[in-house]
Amino acid sequence: MTDYAKLAEDLTRSLALANPPLAITFSKEAPAGVEPFAEPMPSPTEDGRTGRVAAGCVFWMKAAGQTFSTVAEDHGNCSVGSLTHGFKTLEEAGTKADVGTLVEAGWVTPEMFPDIPVVAEKPGVVTYGPLRETPVDPDVVFLRVNAKQAMALSDAFPDMQFEGKPQCHIIPIAKEQNKVALSVGCMLSRVRTGMPNTEMTCAIPGARLEEVVQRIKTTNAIDASVADYAGQDARRFDA
Repeated sequence: MTDYAKLAEDLTRSLALANPPLAITFSKEAPAGVEPFAEPMPSPTEDGRTGRVAAGCVFWMKAAGQTFSTVAEDHGNCSVGSLTHGFKTLEEAGTKADVGTLVEAGWVTPEMFPDIPVVAEKPGVVTYGPLRETPVDPDVVFLRVNAKQAMALSDAFPDMQFEGKPQCHIIPIAKEQNKVALSVGCMLSRVRTGMPNTEMTCAIPGARLEEVVQRIKTTNAIDASVADYAGQDARRFDA
């Protein structure tokens, strides 16, 4: 099996990440030895929505220090996230009050929904956890990044896909389209996760992780050379 602990270390060091890279895996059953996420569910809303967290994106925060598995019901409070992760069809998600509220507010329009990337096959389980301890090959490697780290990723992958709302759809872009994708975030996710305004998110296809790490190392060497030149050149303007 690939040395994911080493790749996680290399990725963290190369980008100077403040938060550990995560492994996200879609499967029929939970990997051996992985326990289910077990926080209690609140009472459902009038349209029947509830889940173990406010939205699936909250699992990104919970997984920084532990590995766990989730099922459709755990994600059920957010119909948008349930759609992008393959748990609900567009027709099912469209009947929920949270989607109605977002449309009424003008945050999305009904015409946008058919174009939102989604996981193609409904999973039985989605597993989250630190990349360094993943028990299986992940489908997606997830990063929380700042502007400089996004710059390095963009330099390494000029064709990287930049996205906005909903933030969670970068997961299916990485999984289904095999593309590195970065999201500037969305208000729905920022409020629910508490993610700082200084952070963005990036999804990397698991199969391309070694390529990504190597490209970032190459980009870092180039940037170091450019930084040295720029620093020396700037000294001419010192008073």
